[in-house]
Amino acid sequence: MSDEREDVPPPTEIGEFLVHLGKERDLSPNTLAAYSRDLREFSTWLAQTHGERGWDWNELSRTSIRSYMAHLTRRGLAKRSIARQLSAVRSFYRWMHRDERVEVNPARAVGSPRLPRTLPAYLDKQQADTLLQHATTRAQSLEFSDVRNLAMLELFYSSGLRLSELRGIDLGDLDLVSQQVKVRGKGRKERIVPLGDHAQRALRNYLVKRDALLHQLGGNKAGRLARGAVFLSERGGRISARAVQHAMVKLLDAVGEGADLTTHSLRHSFATHLVDAGADLRAVQELLGHASISTTQIYTHTSVERLKKVYRQAHPRA
Repeated sequence: MSDEREDVPPPTEIGEFLVHLGKERDLSPNTLAAYSRDLREFSTWLAQTHGERGWDWNELSRTSIRSYMAHLTRRGLAKRSIARQLSAVRSFYRWMHRDERVEVNPARAVGSPRLPRTLPAYLDKQQADTLLQHATTRAQSLEFSDVRNLAMLELFYSSGLRLSELRGIDLGDLDLVSQQVKVRGKGRKERIVPLGDHAQRALRNYLVKRDALLHQLGGNKAGRLARGAVFLSERGGRISARAVQHAMVKLLDAVGEGADLTTHSLRHSFATHLVDAGADLRAVQELLGHASISTTQIYTHTSVERLKKVYRQAHPRA
Protein backbone atom coordinates (compact mmCIF):
# COMPACT_ATOMS: atom_id res chain seq x y z
CA MET A 1 0.00 0.00 0.00
CA SER A 2 1.36 3.43 -0.90
CA ASP A 3 2.40 5.84 1.86
CA GLU A 4 0.41 8.50 0.01
CA ARG A 5 -2.90 7.08 1.14
CA GLU A 6 -3.71 8.43 4.58
CA ASP A 7 -6.58 7.74 6.93
CA VAL A 8 -8.51 10.82 5.79
CA PRO A 9 -12.31 10.61 5.76
CA PRO A 10 -13.54 10.50 2.14
CA PRO A 11 -15.66 13.39 0.85
CA THR A 12 -19.38 13.13 1.60
CA GLU A 13 -20.18 12.66 -2.10
CA ILE A 14 -18.12 9.48 -2.26
CA GLY A 15 -19.93 8.02 0.72
CA GLU A 16 -23.31 8.83 -0.83
CA PHE A 17 -22.21 7.33 -4.16
CA LEU A 18 -21.22 4.08 -2.44
CA VAL A 19 -24.63 3.94 -0.75
CA HIS A 20 -26.23 4.41 -4.18
CA LEU A 21 -24.15 1.55 -5.62
CA GLY A 22 -25.00 -0.75 -2.74
CA LYS A 23 -28.74 -0.05 -2.58
CA GLU A 24 -29.77 0.79 -6.13
CA ARG A 25 -27.30 -1.23 -8.17
CA ASP A 26 -26.96 -4.05 -5.63
CA LEU A 27 -23.23 -4.50 -6.24
CA SER A 28 -21.26 -7.13 -4.35
CA PRO A 29 -19.27 -6.19 -1.22
CA ASN A 30 -16.00 -6.85 -3.08
CA THR A 31 -16.96 -4.46 -5.90
CA LEU A 32 -18.05 -1.79 -3.41
CA ALA A 33 -14.74 -2.14 -1.56
CA ALA A 34 -12.85 -1.65 -4.85
CA TYR A 35 -14.85 1.50 -5.69
CA SER A 36 -14.27 2.86 -2.20
CA ARG A 37 -10.54 2.19 -2.34
CA ASP A 38 -10.06 3.74 -5.80
CA LEU A 39 -12.16 6.85 -5.16
CA ARG A 40 -10.60 7.43 -1.78
CA GLU A 41 -7.14 7.30 -3.36
CA PHE A 42 -8.29 9.81 -6.00
CA SER A 43 -9.65 12.24 -3.40
CA THR A 44 -6.48 11.91 -1.29
CA TRP A 45 -4.37 12.82 -4.33
CA LEU A 46 -6.61 15.82 -5.01
CA ALA A 47 -6.21 17.02 -1.43
CA GLN A 48 -2.43 16.70 -1.67
CA THR A 49 -2.10 18.45 -5.03
CA HIS A 50 -4.43 21.35 -4.22
CA GLY A 51 -3.02 21.94 -0.76
CA GLU A 52 -4.53 24.45 1.64
CA ARG A 53 -6.64 26.26 -0.97
CA GLY A 54 -8.77 23.13 -1.30
CA TRP A 55 -10.73 21.93 -4.30
CA ASP A 56 -14.25 21.34 -5.55
CA TRP A 57 -15.65 18.59 -7.77
CA ASN A 58 -17.02 21.25 -10.13
CA GLU A 59 -13.63 22.84 -10.75
CA LEU A 60 -11.90 19.64 -11.90
CA SER A 61 -11.21 19.35 -15.61
CA ARG A 62 -10.23 16.64 -18.05
CA THR A 63 -6.62 17.79 -17.52
CA SER A 64 -6.95 17.21 -13.75
CA ILE A 65 -8.01 13.60 -14.28
CA ARG A 66 -5.32 13.03 -16.90
CA SER A 67 -2.78 14.32 -14.38
CA TYR A 68 -4.02 11.74 -11.92
CA MET A 69 -3.62 8.99 -14.53
CA ALA A 70 -0.05 10.21 -15.14
CA HIS A 71 0.56 10.13 -11.38
CA LEU A 72 -0.56 6.48 -11.25
CA THR A 73 1.70 5.66 -14.19
CA ARG A 74 4.70 7.23 -12.45
CA ARG A 75 3.92 5.10 -9.39
CA GLY A 76 4.33 2.05 -11.59
CA LEU A 77 0.73 0.83 -11.60
CA ALA A 78 -0.18 -1.62 -14.34
CA LYS A 79 -2.37 -0.35 -17.19
CA ARG A 80 -5.19 -2.62 -16.07
CA SER A 81 -5.14 -1.11 -12.56
CA ILE A 82 -5.11 2.42 -13.98
CA ALA A 83 -8.04 1.57 -16.25
CA ARG A 84 -9.97 0.24 -13.24
CA GLN A 85 -9.36 3.43 -11.26
CA LEU A 86 -10.44 5.57 -14.21
CA SER A 87 -13.60 3.49 -14.53
CA ALA A 88 -14.41 4.22 -10.87
CA VAL A 89 -13.87 7.97 -11.38
CA ARG A 90 -16.04 7.91 -14.52
CA SER A 91 -18.88 6.12 -12.74
CA PHE A 92 -18.65 8.56 -9.82
CA TYR A 93 -18.79 11.63 -12.08
CA ARG A 94 -21.59 10.14 -14.17
CA TRP A 95 -23.65 9.75 -10.99
CA MET A 96 -22.84 13.29 -9.79
CA HIS A 97 -23.74 14.73 -13.19
CA ARG A 98 -27.08 12.87 -13.30
CA ASP A 99 -27.75 14.05 -9.75
CA GLU A 100 -26.89 17.63 -10.79
CA ARG A 101 -24.07 17.89 -8.26
CA VAL A 102 -21.67 18.96 -11.02
CA GLU A 103 -22.37 20.95 -14.17
CA VAL A 104 -20.18 18.88 -16.49
CA ASN A 105 -18.57 15.43 -16.44
CA PRO A 106 -14.83 15.92 -17.15
CA ALA A 107 -14.09 12.18 -16.84
CA ARG A 108 -16.21 11.44 -19.89
CA ALA A 109 -13.56 12.71 -22.29
CA VAL A 110 -10.59 10.92 -20.70
CA GLY A 111 -9.47 7.86 -22.67
CA SER A 112 -8.54 4.58 -20.98
CA PRO A 113 -5.04 3.12 -21.32
CA ARG A 114 -4.81 0.67 -24.20
CA LEU A 115 -4.75 -2.77 -22.60
CA PRO A 116 -2.89 -5.73 -24.09
CA ARG A 117 -5.32 -8.45 -25.13
CA THR A 118 -4.07 -11.55 -23.36
CA LEU A 119 -5.32 -15.03 -24.09
CA PRO A 120 -6.63 -16.75 -20.95
CA ALA A 121 -5.03 -19.96 -19.70
CA TYR A 122 -7.21 -22.99 -20.32
CA LEU A 123 -7.11 -26.78 -20.39
CA ASP A 124 -7.04 -28.68 -23.65
CA LYS A 125 -9.51 -31.55 -23.90
CA GLN A 126 -6.97 -34.20 -22.95
CA GLN A 127 -5.98 -32.21 -19.86
CA ALA A 128 -9.64 -31.78 -18.94
CA ASP A 129 -10.21 -35.54 -19.23
CA THR A 130 -7.14 -36.25 -17.08
CA LEU A 131 -8.25 -33.73 -14.46
CA LEU A 132 -11.81 -35.04 -14.23
CA GLN A 133 -10.66 -38.66 -14.08
CA HIS A 134 -8.25 -37.79 -11.27
CA ALA A 135 -11.02 -36.07 -9.28
CA THR A 136 -13.39 -38.98 -9.93
CA THR A 137 -10.83 -41.45 -8.62
CA ARG A 138 -10.33 -39.37 -5.47
CA ALA A 139 -14.10 -39.18 -4.91
CA GLN A 140 -14.25 -42.99 -4.78
CA SER A 141 -12.79 -42.66 -1.28
CA LEU A 142 -16.29 -41.37 -0.32
CA GLU A 143 -14.66 -38.69 1.86
CA PHE A 144 -16.90 -35.61 2.11
CA SER A 145 -14.29 -33.19 0.74
CA ASP A 146 -13.35 -35.39 -2.22
CA VAL A 147 -16.99 -35.95 -3.22
CA ARG A 148 -17.71 -32.22 -2.84
CA ASN A 149 -14.61 -31.21 -4.82
CA LEU A 150 -15.60 -33.46 -7.71
CA ALA A 151 -19.09 -31.88 -7.74
CA MET A 152 -17.57 -28.37 -7.77
CA LEU A 153 -15.13 -29.28 -10.52
CA GLU A 154 -17.82 -30.86 -12.69
CA LEU A 155 -20.05 -27.82 -12.20
CA PHE A 156 -17.27 -25.36 -13.07
CA TYR A 157 -16.45 -27.23 -16.28
CA SER A 158 -20.02 -28.18 -17.16
CA SER A 159 -21.55 -24.72 -16.78
CA GLY A 160 -18.70 -22.19 -16.98
CA LEU A 161 -19.44 -20.55 -13.62
CA ARG A 162 -17.40 -17.88 -11.90
CA LEU A 163 -16.13 -18.77 -8.44
CA SER A 164 -18.49 -16.30 -6.76
CA GLU A 165 -21.43 -17.75 -8.71
CA LEU A 166 -20.65 -21.30 -7.62
CA ARG A 167 -20.27 -20.26 -3.97
CA GLY A 168 -23.58 -18.40 -4.09
CA ILE A 169 -25.71 -21.32 -5.28
CA ASP A 170 -28.46 -22.32 -2.83
CA LEU A 171 -30.48 -25.52 -2.80
CA GLY A 172 -33.47 -23.74 -4.36
CA ASP A 173 -31.31 -22.76 -7.35
CA LEU A 174 -30.61 -26.37 -8.33
CA ASP A 175 -32.96 -28.34 -10.55
CA LEU A 176 -31.35 -31.71 -11.09
CA VAL A 177 -34.43 -33.12 -12.83
CA SER A 178 -34.36 -30.48 -15.56
CA GLN A 179 -30.55 -30.34 -15.30
CA GLN A 180 -30.21 -26.61 -14.83
CA VAL A 181 -29.03 -24.17 -12.19
CA LYS A 182 -29.85 -20.53 -11.49
CA VAL A 183 -26.81 -18.37 -10.79
CA ARG A 184 -26.31 -14.74 -9.82
CA GLY A 185 -23.55 -13.11 -11.83
CA LYS A 186 -22.00 -9.66 -11.87
CA GLY A 187 -24.39 -6.95 -10.76
CA ARG A 188 -26.49 -9.74 -9.19
CA LYS A 189 -27.97 -10.50 -12.61
CA GLU A 190 -29.59 -13.93 -12.67
CA ARG A 191 -29.29 -16.44 -15.48
CA ILE A 192 -30.15 -20.10 -15.99
CA VAL A 193 -27.39 -22.42 -17.18
CA PRO A 194 -27.55 -26.12 -18.09
CA LEU A 195 -25.94 -28.97 -16.18
CA GLY A 196 -24.26 -31.85 -17.98
CA ASP A 197 -24.94 -35.49 -17.10
CA HIS A 198 -21.63 -35.88 -15.28
CA ALA A 199 -22.23 -32.74 -13.22
CA GLN A 200 -25.75 -33.90 -12.36
CA ARG A 201 -24.48 -37.27 -11.15
CA ALA A 202 -21.64 -35.72 -9.13
CA LEU A 203 -24.07 -33.28 -7.51
CA ARG A 204 -26.52 -36.04 -6.57
CA ASN A 205 -23.73 -37.99 -4.89
CA TYR A 206 -22.49 -34.88 -3.11
CA LEU A 207 -25.93 -33.85 -1.82
CA VAL A 208 -26.22 -37.21 -0.07
CA LYS A 209 -22.92 -36.48 1.68
CA ARG A 210 -24.04 -32.92 2.43
CA ASP A 211 -27.22 -34.11 4.15
CA ALA A 212 -25.23 -36.64 6.17
CA LEU A 213 -22.78 -33.95 7.27
CA LEU A 214 -25.55 -31.61 8.44
CA HIS A 215 -27.24 -34.46 10.30
CA GLN A 216 -23.94 -35.31 11.98
CA LEU A 217 -23.33 -31.68 12.95
CA GLY A 218 -26.72 -31.31 14.57
CA GLY A 219 -29.41 -30.93 11.94
CA ASN A 220 -31.27 -27.64 12.37
CA LYS A 221 -28.43 -25.74 13.98
CA ALA A 222 -26.01 -26.58 11.18
CA GLY A 223 -28.72 -25.96 8.60
CA ARG A 224 -29.21 -22.41 9.85
CA LEU A 225 -25.47 -21.89 9.69
CA ALA A 226 -25.35 -23.10 6.08
CA ARG A 227 -28.37 -20.93 5.11
CA GLY A 228 -29.30 -23.33 2.35
CA ALA A 229 -25.92 -23.16 0.62
CA VAL A 230 -25.18 -26.05 -1.71
CA PHE A 231 -21.42 -26.17 -1.18
CA LEU A 232 -20.36 -26.42 2.45
CA SER A 233 -17.19 -26.53 4.46
CA GLU A 234 -16.68 -29.51 6.72
CA ARG A 235 -18.05 -27.36 9.57
CA GLY A 236 -21.39 -26.95 7.81
CA GLY A 237 -21.09 -23.33 6.67
CA ARG A 238 -20.99 -21.99 3.13
CA ILE A 239 -17.59 -22.80 1.68
CA SER A 240 -15.17 -19.84 1.42
CA ALA A 241 -13.67 -18.58 -1.83
CA ARG A 242 -10.20 -19.44 -0.54
CA ALA A 243 -11.25 -23.03 0.18
CA VAL A 244 -12.71 -23.42 -3.33
CA GLN A 245 -9.52 -22.05 -4.88
CA HIS A 246 -7.33 -24.31 -2.76
CA ALA A 247 -9.36 -27.40 -3.68
CA MET A 248 -9.39 -26.64 -7.41
CA VAL A 249 -5.71 -25.69 -7.64
CA LYS A 250 -4.79 -28.89 -5.83
CA LEU A 251 -6.72 -30.86 -8.46
CA LEU A 252 -5.31 -28.79 -11.32
CA ASP A 253 -1.78 -29.66 -10.18
CA ALA A 254 -2.57 -33.24 -11.21
CA VAL A 255 -2.72 -32.14 -14.85
CA GLY A 256 1.05 -31.70 -14.79
CA GLU A 257 1.15 -28.28 -16.42
CA GLY A 258 -0.90 -26.43 -13.84
CA ALA A 259 1.54 -23.62 -13.07
CA ASP A 260 -0.49 -21.10 -15.10
CA LEU A 261 -3.89 -22.65 -14.41
CA THR A 262 -6.31 -21.23 -11.86
CA THR A 263 -9.90 -21.86 -10.85
CA HIS A 264 -10.93 -19.32 -13.52
CA SER A 265 -9.15 -21.49 -16.13
CA LEU A 266 -12.05 -23.95 -15.79
CA ARG A 267 -14.46 -21.25 -17.01
CA HIS A 268 -12.09 -20.42 -19.87
CA SER A 269 -11.86 -24.12 -20.76
CA PHE A 270 -15.66 -24.41 -20.83
CA ALA A 271 -15.96 -21.50 -23.26
CA THR A 272 -12.99 -22.48 -25.42
CA HIS A 273 -14.22 -26.04 -25.92
CA LEU A 274 -17.68 -24.79 -26.87
CA VAL A 275 -16.27 -22.35 -29.44
CA ASP A 276 -13.91 -25.01 -30.79
CA ALA A 277 -16.91 -27.27 -31.35
CA GLY A 278 -18.70 -24.58 -33.35
CA ALA A 279 -21.04 -23.15 -30.71
CA ASP A 280 -22.69 -19.85 -31.61
CA LEU A 281 -20.81 -16.97 -29.97
CA ARG A 282 -24.05 -15.30 -28.83
CA ALA A 283 -25.07 -18.51 -27.06
CA VAL A 284 -21.66 -18.71 -25.35
CA GLN A 285 -22.07 -15.07 -24.31
CA GLU A 286 -25.40 -15.89 -22.69
CA LEU A 287 -24.04 -18.97 -20.95
CA LEU A 288 -21.11 -17.01 -19.51
CA GLY A 289 -23.25 -14.04 -18.49
CA HIS A 290 -21.13 -11.53 -20.41
CA ALA A 291 -22.74 -8.11 -20.82
CA SER A 292 -20.93 -7.50 -24.11
CA ILE A 293 -20.18 -9.83 -27.02
CA SER A 294 -16.71 -8.24 -27.26
CA THR A 295 -15.77 -9.93 -23.98
CA THR A 296 -16.78 -13.31 -25.37
CA GLN A 297 -14.84 -12.77 -28.60
CA ILE A 298 -11.58 -13.49 -26.77
CA TYR A 299 -12.43 -17.17 -27.20
CA THR A 300 -12.40 -16.90 -30.97
CA HIS A 301 -8.81 -15.61 -30.65
CA THR A 302 -8.00 -18.54 -28.38
CA SER A 303 -9.30 -20.97 -30.99
CA VAL A 304 -7.37 -19.28 -33.79
CA GLU A 305 -4.15 -19.33 -31.77
CA ARG A 306 -4.65 -23.03 -31.06
CA LEU A 307 -5.13 -23.73 -34.78
CA LYS A 308 -2.00 -21.73 -35.62
CA LYS A 309 -0.02 -23.81 -33.14
CA VAL A 310 -1.28 -27.05 -34.71
CA TYR A 311 -0.49 -25.68 -38.17
CA ARG A 312 3.08 -24.71 -37.23
CA GLN A 313 3.70 -28.10 -35.67
CA ALA A 314 2.20 -30.18 -38.48
CA HIS A 315 2.65 -28.37 -41.81
CA PRO A 316 5.95 -29.04 -43.61
CA ARG A 317 6.21 -25.45 -44.89
CA ALA A 318 4.76 -23.61 -41.89
